[in-house]
Amino acid sequence: METVLDLVREYGVLSYALLFAYCASKSGALPLFAGYAAQAGALEVGVVAAAVFAGGYLGDEIRFHLVRRYGIGAIEARPRFARALATARGLLERYGVAYMFLYRYPKGMRTIGALPVGLTDIPWLRFTALNACSAGLWTVLLVGAGYLFGATIEQAVASGWGAWSVALLAMFLLGFFFAWRRVSRVASATTP
Repeated sequence: METVLDLVREYGVLSYALLFAYCASKSGALPLFAGYAAQAGALEVGVVAAAVFAGGYLGDEIRFHLVRRYGIGAIEARPRFARALATARGLLERYGVAYMFLYRYPKGMRTIGALPVGLTDIPWLRFTALNACSAGLWTVLLVGAGYLFGATIEQAVASGWGAWSVALLAMFLLGFFFAWRRVSRVASATTP
């Protein structure tokens, strides 16, 4: 681990840029490690938090706008997706705020998490406010946990922490499945 921390110290500015790019595209253990590296003195904790927040926030803003601009037309052009789009919109209307705060954490969801929100009618101002709050909480939790509990987290990752991440993804997908079924039933019952 000391070798990795030495590399981080040597390439400090590049480390922040890579952290930003990583957080703009996905989630995972890197913000935790960056918090640990800050606690070990290899990085500045304030710059780490800024890079993690900016990456998390701006990455979702870009995905939201791309889907808002190009996704709805592409989906509406395919009539067989119309029902799925209506169900997704109903699901996000009902559980959207909770979804905005939860999709950052399960492995694999961070990259695609903002895409369905871009398909809804949520105003951008509301999305960006929720996105900023969610990214802020995500930053505080991950960087803070890495800073405060870095050595313990290092041991947890080494002993199979990835299994917890997969279990969290499975729970998220199962909850999504049941919510989807419920909203589909309600939509079917109200459709003449």
